[in-house]
Amino acid sequence: MAEAIQTADLTCRYGRTEAVAGLSFSVPEGSLFALLGPNGAGKTTTIRMLMNMVRPSRGEATVLGVDTRRLGPSELRAIGYVSENQKPPSWMNVAQLLAFCRPLYPGWDEALCRKLIDEFDLPLDTKLSRLSRGMRVKAVLVSSLAYRPRLLVLDEPFSGLDPVVRDDLIRGVLELAGEERWSVLISSHDLDEVERLVDAIGFIDAGRLVLMEPLASLHARFRRVEVTTTVPLPDLSPSGPHWTGLQTSGRVVRFVDTRYAGPESEREIAAAFPGASIDAHPMTLREIFVAVARQQREARR
Repeated sequence: MAEAIQTADLTCRYGRTEAVAGLSFSVPEGSLFALLGPNGAGKTTTIRMLMNMVRPSRGEATVLGVDTRRLGPSELRAIGYVSENQKPPSWMNVAQLLAFCRPLYPGWDEALCRKLIDEFDLPLDTKLSRLSRGMRVKAVLVSSLAYRPRLLVLDEPFSGLDPVVRDDLIRGVLELAGEERWSVLISSHDLDEVERLVDAIGFIDAGRLVLMEPLASLHARFRRVEVTTTVPLPDLSPSGPHWTGLQTSGRVVRFVDTRYAGPESEREIAAAFPGASIDAHPMTLREIFVAVARQQREARR
């Protein structure tokens, strides 16, 4: 399968600060990929390098088979880009914004544009300056989706929106992308919505790619484990690098197993806690995100 995005040792320095350090990852065409990480982890810098808005200090990246340093107007017509920091011309109304964008994109689909206007309930005659932030985001989304981009890049565009509006937008956009088999790269803090809709995630921390994995695989190998022993236990240290966040409270021990493998892991835990009862619970993406972030923080101490 061809790659919509591919990076090799992608690095960005600002003076002595390495904002992104040696990122190597790929996003297959037609997949929905989420780039996650704490604030300041390097997500936006990575996306800006992919869009040729920031030049890499080292390494390389291709988007839709083109070196990002050579992305020009013809290549960008195949990419839809929506960012938290985008500021469409405030003096335009919605209809004027769409009329401005329409001739720029040979693939503009007027039927899809009308459908999205109706679904988003956009007031065409209202100036963008008078719209709520949520409505402005909707207007920009329509202008970025109506030409049916091969790749959709979403850099935290839904941050700070009303939860209901945010959930509706994320669900609607990603479901449309899935139906159309567009490739999607989304950076988002809305882990609950991302979890239900993306195929794979990459986790960035301090500019480095900590993990990149299909979501199904991630869910399969992470478990929140609770062990109840017959006698109180002293403070414990993790048995191995795949047990993290270990806590004890009387006869109960809790930790996250990052390499859970069913019966094999159950036997390993039982050997460490003879005679104890063991409960291993699946984890949400939010719980996995927190566990990985804490593990990285502890590793830097």
